[in-house]
Amino acid sequence: MTTVTLRGVPITFPFEPYDIQKEYMEKVLECLQNQTNGVLESPTGTGKTLSLLCSTLAWLQLKKDQLRVQRQMVGNLNENEFTAEFWKAKDLTEKQMNSRSMSGLPTIIYASRTHSQLSQAMQELKRTAYSNMKACVLGSRDQLCTLPELAKETGTYKNQMCQLKVLTRSCHLYNRVEKKKDDPDITGVNIMDIEDIVKLGNLHKFCPFYMAKELKQQADIVFMPYNYLLDPVIRKVMAIQLSDAVVILDEAHNVEKICEESASLQIKSSDVTLAIEEVTAIMKMMANESLSFDDSPKDFDPDQLCNLKQFFLDLEKEIDKIELKSGPEGTTLEGTYIFELFGKAGVTAENFYSVTGLIANIVQFLSTVSEGPFARKGNNLRMFEDIIKVIFLGTSDEFRQKVNKCYKLHVTEEEVKKRRSDWLSKATAKSGGKVLNYWCFSPGFGMNMLMASGMRSLILTSGTLAPLKPLISELEVNVGVRLENPHIVTDDQVCVKIVTAGPDSEPLNCSYYNRENIKYISSLGRSILNLTRVIPNGLLIFFPSYPIMLKCQQHWQECGLWSDINAQKAIYVEPRDKDSFNSAMTNYYEKVNDPNLKGAIFMGVCRGKVSEGLDFADANGRAVIITGLPYPPLKDPRVILKKRYLDVCNATDREFLRGDEWYSLEASRAVNQAIGRVIRHKDDYGAILLLDARFNNAKIKGQMSLWLRNRIKHVPNFGELMRDLRMFFKKADADFGSLQRRPSSAAPSAEFEVPKTYKGDKFNFSTSSIASSSSESLSNNGEVTIHKRLQPSHQHASKRMKINLIPNVATHSNVNNTTTKEYIIMVKKSLDESSFKNFTLALKVYKDTGNVTTLTESLETIFRSKSHLKYLIPGLESYVKVQHKAEFSDYCKQNGLLD
Repeated sequence: MTTVTLRGVPITFPFEPYDIQKEYMEKVLECLQNQTNGVLESPTGTGKTLSLLCSTLAWLQLKKDQLRVQRQMVGNLNENEFTAEFWKAKDLTEKQMNSRSMSGLPTIIYASRTHSQLSQAMQELKRTAYSNMKACVLGSRDQLCTLPELAKETGTYKNQMCQLKVLTRSCHLYNRVEKKKDDPDITGVNIMDIEDIVKLGNLHKFCPFYMAKELKQQADIVFMPYNYLLDPVIRKVMAIQLSDAVVILDEAHNVEKICEESASLQIKSSDVTLAIEEVTAIMKMMANESLSFDDSPKDFDPDQLCNLKQFFLDLEKEIDKIELKSGPEGTTLEGTYIFELFGKAGVTAENFYSVTGLIANIVQFLSTVSEGPFARKGNNLRMFEDIIKVIFLGTSDEFRQKVNKCYKLHVTEEEVKKRRSDWLSKATAKSGGKVLNYWCFSPGFGMNMLMASGMRSLILTSGTLAPLKPLISELEVNVGVRLENPHIVTDDQVCVKIVTAGPDSEPLNCSYYNRENIKYISSLGRSILNLTRVIPNGLLIFFPSYPIMLKCQQHWQECGLWSDINAQKAIYVEPRDKDSFNSAMTNYYEKVNDPNLKGAIFMGVCRGKVSEGLDFADANGRAVIITGLPYPPLKDPRVILKKRYLDVCNATDREFLRGDEWYSLEASRAVNQAIGRVIRHKDDYGAILLLDARFNNAKIKGQMSLWLRNRIKHVPNFGELMRDLRMFFKKADADFGSLQRRPSSAAPSAEFEVPKTYKGDKFNFSTSSIASSSSESLSNNGEVTIHKRLQPSHQHASKRMKINLIPNVATHSNVNNTTTKEYIIMVKKSLDESSFKNFTLALKVYKDTGNVTTLTESLETIFRSKSHLKYLIPGLESYVKVQHKAEFSDYCKQNGLLD
């Protein structure tokens, strides 16, 4: 660990930060200290997440220390010298220290796109000097509800049943939250990820979902997906308080789209029909004398049900009146027409609160019905509750003017689907239905709702935000701090080539008019086949869309190219469902790291799961191929209307992009994001191959990430490309390869047998930062037990590997067992499972061969992508044989690990 002071704030960093990391942290601190907003771009692989966490928490820690000193000073003063006003201030200060809501200490809210990205950030936090600060994560009931009877439920029904059980105090897990929230076993855990809180919930029999909401009240930093913030409905449900908070939106290249979607909605004629059916069903139940309605909640009466049904009938009638125009654009109305539509049906800005309240009561009642035709119903009523809340987010004239500018109501014909075999009437399958798309085209509309909450600072950051000006204009955020960081890698580590023709000289162009051309598809396949012969290890290939990827796959399989490529590298294709995706990723990593193979290929799409947030460092991603520009569908009505909206904005404010500029930038940003999967740290290297002639356009080049622009080279023929790639990988492997994870050492192959027992010298390393609970992994005799998963034929078998550490009494008789335990616990906690296995294997090889050079090379391989953990290496000094100690000490000094 090292400490740097920036803008008066001491920041403890796992290693000496690079200049661009210092610049980034200074900009973060400037936002926090001046209570302003920032837009910060720093390429993937420059330690953005680590810099964010360390700088924000260092600033918060300093504020906590200052407040603590203030309290101590007040406590030491003589009571005879001060007035009643002083004692009032003193009492307030004491209360502040016991309540975060009154302390004046802001909460840090760290939001990213997915929970997997949040989990990565929390793991990063655990390895910093700020792991003693309180951190929790917010998740959904699908992730956190552990009640057995709801285990198989998902979505709306699960939410409704949970709320009912909470209301009636019939959930024993929820009932224990109040009792357990102050339990030292809970409050003693500083950083609590989803897996952690679920594990604790199962152990102590409390509800993880509601416990997470309690823990956030006292947390220094709260992690959450950013739709929890940007969607006003979810934000209210999760009780997220933003007043005086510092909000960080990481991976913010998606924020514009999320803001628009959270403020948009869709209404189908069939949705209205289903809502009518749900209300009618309750009315029939109330009229049925054989059923007792007296025992049901008294939150609504028959007259209110009649009024609600009339609203839906009138809404259905008004929707039917809308005439559909022929042509690709369909019928497009002004956004404010939605108010007229609902007003004619009887819902206005004056009464919408009572309508949504009534619907909420009915939905709650339906949750209590567990049997019969009414079970699990109310989904459409709940949907309309949310729809009405979005429509009437504001009621002022200014709000309506904003809607008139930023919204359009696009109406199309509803596709007739086969009627489901449930209790609903045949009316749901009627023809002539319509779909109302209430589309917001201004990200600033949703962002303004967020900013109105009174937050202290908003920081938007990502590796792909540029150009910053139009982003800031669209979000309508007052930004005081901006940054576009370069990359830390050198030209020797990146090879960026534009390839305009395949090996058969066929032009490579994945435009809308050429993507069905069989000659082009064949040439693209032959290009990839040739490239797999010179690209080592892992290769990522991104297509503009799923249909294009499937079209190529089908043709290559028919003509034999697929099997030829697969003979070079095992091919995996990005699936759409989560379970299949995780399995495909696991298999891909195994094949990349199998020394008996030439590597593997993962084919995905831009904007897909593989292109967003996943790490393909070192051998896992030696090259990325982009097969085309992922433009949005040109004839999509939403795209047409978005371009038209931007043209209108640009006419009055040149800071806005024109529609065509936005359209082009959408594709370039998706490409930039996909490219960022390969170069993941300062010593990584890889090739970026753009297999589409359109990349040679100056406009497209200008929209590539800043760190790429000056490195892009066009190769006139395929032969030159092959020659350049061979030379690049040969030189890069010579300069950097020995320092990285190689396939042969990254992870054991399916046939690799891990040694069961290892006996080595005593380690001489001590630290006081190990949590006492970690000692559970050690047996009484000091053995470390590691659970190893062997995967022959992809079937998991659980085995146990034991490492016995026996002290070298002749040289280290003064070292006790506790020192050994602490060192092993620290290494095991710090490294991932695969790296820790390689660590123990390196020790065995050294013991057997006595080759200290091999040992240090293995350590470089293990710690190269984990340079912030290299401080662990000197702890091996006492294990090294006497004749090798000087050489090992020199190695540590040369790498800055010893003074």
